[in-house]
Amino acid sequence: MARNAQGRRGRRSLPDLKRPPARLDPRRRFFLFVEGRNTEPAYFRALKRTVRTALIEIEIDPGVGVPYTIAEKAVERSCQLGLSPKSRRKKNSFEDRDQVWAVFDRDEHPNFVEAVALCQTHRIRVGRSNPCFELWLILHKRDYDRYVGRHAVQTQLKALCPEYETDGSKMPDCDALVTQVEAAERRGEIQLGRL
Repeated sequence: MARNAQGRRGRRSLPDLKRPPARLDPRRRFFLFVEGRNTEPAYFRALKRTVRTALIEIEIDPGVGVPYTIAEKAVERSCQLGLSPKSRRKKNSFEDRDQVWAVFDRDEHPNFVEAVALCQTHRIRVGRSNPCFELWLILHKRDYDRYVGRHAVQTQLKALCPEYETDGSKMPDCDALVTQVEAAERRGEIQLGRL
């Protein structure tokens, strides 16, 4: 038997059996609902291959096509995951970092403002491009601050990435583009500062 502080014999202290706190945060999952069938999924898949620190799940519902429908699908999934404040299911601690994103173009779509508002009500992040997603891809390579329609933006992307076809038959080299994402972010922030 061990002696205690007063020199008396006493019981030996037991080791602490509490589980130590986690040292690593759980991986973050991103649930992405995208408008396009080709370009956007190809870009986010390339990003997933590049960013190994996050678990990215891409959910694509081909043919949805308009922002409000994408927002509705994202809300439905967010409620299933317990991430929406209106969810019946509560998320567990491993899901605290999860995010649901709705990615769509401003373009000429009806109910765009309502789609953004619906997402905000349910804490869904919105990736919106004006006029279209291809503008984001151009920003990976150069500044582009013209106010033009989607066809002009797509033509400019084709000039920068000859492998790209506007009909979706060929994609830009998204693996190369995502290596320049920080440059695109800087260019985008500068453009937003000009508004």
